[in-house]
Amino acid sequence: MNKLSTEKRVQIIRALVEGNSIRATCRITGTAKGTVTRLLESVGKACSKYQNEHLRNLNCKNIQIDEIWSFCYAKQKNVPDDKQGKFGYGNVWTFIAIDADTKLVSSWLVGLRDCDYAIAFVNDLKNRLVNRVQLTTDGHKIYLEAVENAFGSDVDYYAMFVKMYGNDELDNEKRYSSADCVATEKRILQGKPNPKLISTSYVERQNLTMRMSMRRFTRLTNAFSKKIENLEHAVALHFMYYNFARPHKSLSKPYIKTPAMAAGITNHIWSIKDILNLIESN
Repeated sequence: MNKLSTEKRVQIIRALVEGNSIRATCRITGTAKGTVTRLLESVGKACSKYQNEHLRNLNCKNIQIDEIWSFCYAKQKNVPDDKQGKFGYGNVWTFIAIDADTKLVSSWLVGLRDCDYAIAFVNDLKNRLVNRVQLTTDGHKIYLEAVENAFGSDVDYYAMFVKMYGNDELDNEKRYSSADCVATEKRILQGKPNPKLISTSYVERQNLTMRMSMRRFTRLTNAFSKKIENLEHAVALHFMYYNFARPHKSLSKPYIKTPAMAAGITNHIWSIKDILNLIESN
């Protein structure tokens, strides 16, 4: 990796953030798998450290939270007996918090879909904010304890946006389609939230962005993460590119900007080379 030119490293990272798998990136760039993996590890660690340090004192007002499923090593049903119950084997969930106004992903956590990870995630989010927020989650019960533990009475507005789905059996042509959403319910748990802002649409759209931008998150594919560390590095790189280097169309007025620019964290659109430079300063 140290012998790669800057242009070649930029080419590798660009291929990864645009949704290519490790092997596809190798074919596109003419580099070895080990080289791409080592570069992903280096830049992933640097991106995680930088965002952990700089995504602080955020003036977010409207936060949406959700979690997205993936798997590591093997699907849950195929995990060997000696690895059952170990984190990094089978189901893995990534918690995400997005600011509905600036589209900044202010916090995320790769873990399990349980109360302990939810508490750790929401506590991390709380520590990054400087003001009270309107917070919306889905109907998962783990958030009830997590939000209470982290925010207590410091959340003026807390609501759940619950979707109800039909349970009709899908025919063969629709076996991979999601069930139809037949109803929604807005549950106000604390304060007086603005009903118009009770939604999880932006964070669910971020889930789609993740599946489109990281091959290991794509459904029905063999491009899954073999190691949990690789998944964490890929997620950190994705959010670094999304927050700092990828202009957001909804933030184009009065000028084109990224979520990090809209949130006042940076004053320019980052390049892939800027992201790579984090390795040297790490």
